Amino acid sequence: MASASSPSPVTQAPGARGAAIVTGASRGLGAAIARRLGRDGWPVAVNHFGEPEEAARVAGAIARAGGTAGVFDADVTDEAAVDGLVAAVTDRLGPAEVLVVNATGPQPPVAVEDLTWQTHLDQLVYFVKSPTLLLRAVLPAMRARGRGRVVNIGSDMFHRALPGWSAYTAAKGAQLGLTRAWARELGPAGITVNLVAPGWIPVERHAGTPAELHAAYVAESPLNRPGLPDDIAAAVSFLTSPDAAHITAQELPVNGGHTF
Repeated sequence: MASASSPSPVTQAPGARGAAIVTGASRGLGAAIARRLGRDGWPVAVNHFGEPEEAARVAGAIARAGGTAGVFDADVTDEAAVDGLVAAVTDRLGPAEVLVVNATGPQPPVAVEDLTWQTHLDQLVYFVKSPTLLLRAVLPAMRARGRGRVVNIGSDMFHRALPGWSAYTAAKGAQLGLTRAWARELGPAGITVNLVAPGWIPVERHAGTPAELHAAYVAESPLNRPGLPDDIAAAVSFLTSPDAAHITAQELPVNGGHTF
């Protein structure tokens, strides 16, 4: 079930700005995206799955900065949970106008000789199933309002195609394919669909990764500096702003020029 941090719904006028749902927003890139969208004036649904304290800190930061946010616990790979999440967000913050598909799961490297179909399914559940469930759930409200912004969080790994990462790479490629097909299908409804492809930006999930590996990645970047979560948040902010009204079906790499 989805849960929220405030007991009362937010009343909106018919033409008012809708809510922004950010999945996996309790930490990492999702937290940075949620905080930035809150500063941009979006009522933000901070989605998490079993991390209520972390999510509450993100929502609290948005509120302290003058924004509006609610905390919603839901497994975004489960159909019933996704439907409950969107219903709860609609009741509390208003209909979804922005969907940022960011939640992810474990990403272990697997040598090709050890690949199984389950290895692929473990990645596809986050990068194909979850985006599909989420889009289906928010689509009626976006169609009814005649507008919507969908931003998938992809990865530059699709273009790097590193050994041992074929399942993750294939799933991220599928996510990019969904982005492009959905953009063509939903454009006439006033809905844009784009993908932000971060480079390697260390967040909590990368704890324990040898520093020299990240240093080698940064050394290959023309900008020669590490990427920051706020760099990704800025890209999402742009794609959900009026300035990006005529941009859809695009992949935006944010990796200092590491791939293009």
